[in-house]
Amino acid sequence: MIGHAFTLKQLEALVWVADLGSFRKAAAHLNTTQPNISSRIAGLEETLGVVLMQRDAGAVRLTDKGREILAAARETLRQAEQLVTVAARPDLIADRLRLGVTELVACTWLHAYLRALKSAYPGVTVELTVDLSRNLDKELSSRALDLTVQTAPFASPASGVVELGDFPYVWVGTKTILSGLPDHPVVADLLPHSILTHARHTQAYQELTDHAAANGLSMARIAPSNSMASCVQMAQDDMGVTLLPLALVEKEIAEGSLQVADVDWHPSPLRFAARYQAERVAPYVARCAALAIDALADYQKARG
Repeated sequence: MIGHAFTLKQLEALVWVADLGSFRKAAAHLNTTQPNISSRIAGLEETLGVVLMQRDAGAVRLTDKGREILAAARETLRQAEQLVTVAARPDLIADRLRLGVTELVACTWLHAYLRALKSAYPGVTVELTVDLSRNLDKELSSRALDLTVQTAPFASPASGVVELGDFPYVWVGTKTILSGLPDHPVVADLLPHSILTHARHTQAYQELTDHAAANGLSMARIAPSNSMASCVQMAQDDMGVTLLPLALVEKEIAEGSLQVADVDWHPSPLRFAARYQAERVAPYVARCAALAIDALADYQKARG
């Protein structure tokens, strides 16, 4: 038996310094001080009698033996979490979950999801990032996020993926604007007005501009925005017709401030997925990803 030769906190420090590439960032993530992290690593090195990492010009580089021990440390931490799972004590898991979501999630079912996470893991603190899917993709790839709820297409692979379904788009505008359109308009009929929609780098914007180009339509009135909520407000203020996911404007449609336009063309539905790197995150993150399914289903049920 190795007794108290080293601690889980020392192994945890090793993993986060390796993943974040910085003692300072590891300390911030673990809610402690940089000297404390340095002390944990030094204590682990002294106990094991090996050099685990070297600092080069502010960067951290694992030694060959350090990489071997890192892999063993990850497995040890996973097994420790398994003990908690077997004992049915998820409340003993204390961690900081770096969660990234898109604006659509933030404006619709995020709060239901956060409540589900809090209920399942009361000791876990959620650090939330709301951003464009392409930016979330980059942060997941660079290990700056543990879990993302984002839309396809994905620029980088993830070893853990929970599919959350497709979200269709809808054209909406005020009664004032739509009353001047044909009953079944084509995209060309909308061009006297501004078309308010997703940011330039999104799939919906690309498909819309491709459609316009293929039909010889002017793109001068297509107005992309990084804020879908702003598009909704601008549409309500008669500043144009907007093309957005139906889930984002269901309330406005129900209240009558916006109406659906039966336009002949729509972009592909948004494909949503919860994504994580299974080999790097704690096992509970996979459960958090799966909880997104239930949270979304509860939200959709409540919305009818």
